[in-house]
Amino acid sequence: MLRHHASRGILVLESPWELDEHDANRSSVVPFIEGIAKVAGDTEVYYANFYDKKSFRTALHCLCKIPFKNIIIYVAAHGQGKELGGTHIRDVLIPVGELSHRFNITGLLLGACFVGAHTDLMETFTSGNHLRWCAGYASETEWLTGTLIDCAIINQMLSLKKNAFADRDTIVENLALAISPFHDKYAIGRDAHGKPMQLRDAFQCVVQPSGQGHKPRTVSDKLFQLAGQLRRQEVE
Repeated sequence: MLRHHASRGILVLESPWELDEHDANRSSVVPFIEGIAKVAGDTEVYYANFYDKKSFRTALHCLCKIPFKNIIIYVAAHGQGKELGGTHIRDVLIPVGELSHRFNITGLLLGACFVGAHTDLMETFTSGNHLRWCAGYASETEWLTGTLIDCAIINQMLSLKKNAFADRDTIVENLALAISPFHDKYAIGRDAHGKPMQLRDAFQCVVQPSGQGHKPRTVSDKLFQLAGQLRRQEVE
């Protein structure tokens, strides 16, 4: 029987993209994530497709088999309103949260348009579970650019040790470090009214440190302020 040897895992749940009329399940974030795992080392990638609420839950339970020391779940799908891949954001957050303690799931990245606008739901459904951060996009997002940003975030957050998740500032600093190569004023997509939206407004993130008394909080403004400082330091 094969045994895993890595201490970290990335679980990818992806809904078909159909980016054009000839896209017969051609487009996928999986090769990008597999590249991150190879660069990082000590990391395994597991993936499954989903199409709706029922298949999402089935795919999630299929992937959650091994309690790595650090797991990040990456849900990649088309998003609209409060749904991604035909699944309400609540029906993504709740089952992931339920499994987070048993399988050491520290982060949830929603690679989908618009659902990141609902930070209130992200805060509500990460409260009290093992998730230390949850992020997504509040706008329509360019597929490739968004995927590259997601890869940078996953790569950085996967490197954190357990004690790093006890401090909110440390979590935010690492998120800022990951996103700092991408300019915060870049128009990554459009809002629900068709107006261009900058990355700093589109990317939304909720952080919940480990330990008693810590509550989930939206940290996007602080994240981009720190990312800007990191860019200036690099120039100097």
